[in-house]
Amino acid sequence: MMRRTLLLLHLSAGLLLAQEPAPVIPPAETPAAAPSAEAAPAAPPVATVVEEEPDDGVRVSVLGYHDFSETAPETAMRIRTSKFRKQMETIRQLGISVVSLEDFSEWKRGGRKIPDKSIVITLDDGWKSVYTDAFPILKEFGYPYTLYLYKNYVDGGGKALTTAMIEEMIRSGATIGSHSVSHPYPLTVKSHRKKGPDAYDAYLRKEMGESKRFLESKFKVKAATYSYPGGFFTEEMLPLAKEFGYTHAFTVQPGKVKRSMPDANLPRYMILGNYDKIFEFATTFRESGNPAAAPEGAIAGMIQTTPHPVVPEPGAIVNSRTPEISADLSKVTDLDPATLVMKVSGFGEVPAKFAAETGKFSWQVNRKLRQPTCQVSVSWKDKAGKAVEAPLRWSFQLDREAAYLPDGE
Repeated sequence: MMRRTLLLLHLSAGLLLAQEPAPVIPPAETPAAAPSAEAAPAAPPVATVVEEEPDDGVRVSVLGYHDFSETAPETAMRIRTSKFRKQMETIRQLGISVVSLEDFSEWKRGGRKIPDKSIVITLDDGWKSVYTDAFPILKEFGYPYTLYLYKNYVDGGGKALTTAMIEEMIRSGATIGSHSVSHPYPLTVKSHRKKGPDAYDAYLRKEMGESKRFLESKFKVKAATYSYPGGFFTEEMLPLAKEFGYTHAFTVQPGKVKRSMPDANLPRYMILGNYDKIFEFATTFRESGNPAAAPEGAIAGMIQTTPHPVVPEPGAIVNSRTPEISADLSKVTDLDPATLVMKVSGFGEVPAKFAAETGKFSWQVNRKLRQPTCQVSVSWKDKAGKAVEAPLRWSFQLDREAAYLPDGE
């Protein structure tokens, strides 16, 4: 039974929509070639009447990316290409379905079923690295995705996507969405708002409407959704989004989408290159997932890193129930080998051995692993007796089929 709900005070997309406490997002760097600072100020109070669909239990994480590079320093807006690939692999390992924006929209309207835990992938602005770095990885995994382009950066030279690149990605299945004409900063939007209702309306109609007309005319596709530049929106934008035919519009406030949420200001996780926690939150589905499968102190789907090489690698899936576990400590200075301690979940402290000539601290598992996730920690002290401030901690997974093979295999 459909029911009409009056949402009297929409304080911010994050307060209304987030499924877990919103993570602290460090300040976003703004690339010189394209304005992409995605720190969204809170929107003003908006009285919105929405048709609320019954909650079907489905939760969707909409992921937002910007720029990619394997060599340039990671920033809020630029992620290492290899990390992006690892994130895509993590999504597959976790069994989370990546759905197209079309399927998402149909589900949101109540016309289609999608998996209880789903992800939508979006890429903002139109950086050339989306074509050179992300596109091959997305094709490899067979994941659908949406490009949010703003008019002034298409064929913008330098680091911008070209028409030919965009057309090739469309032929391969990419969906196109609108991201305004000029990608204005919040201060720019506010300055136009101060000019009065008529001037502000004309400004918004150009930014939101002309961008849609341009993309649909140039690429002969439907640009049915909108992402607010910087995630910033005002109450005047919400009815215009509907007037221009946008079925959904996305902010940058983190949170899971559920069917009953207002279409004009949906949450989205902006995946930052220098803050991995956002991806962890996005790929953790507490309501429909199985938290018991995650080791204590770890989050399902987390992209783990360690300051020293370890085996098995963080987050790896192994098919041996008796693997060798090791840490390469050859780069650790002032290490007292006698103080080294390795702990493995299900075993406690284990008799790992240190090879002084290689710096390898290792233990051969002597009883078959049964649990799907194994957590490891390695700690030590320096020669003055001071404990290391940050012990090595990581986890790996055991292939479920291998975990339950007969003992005599």
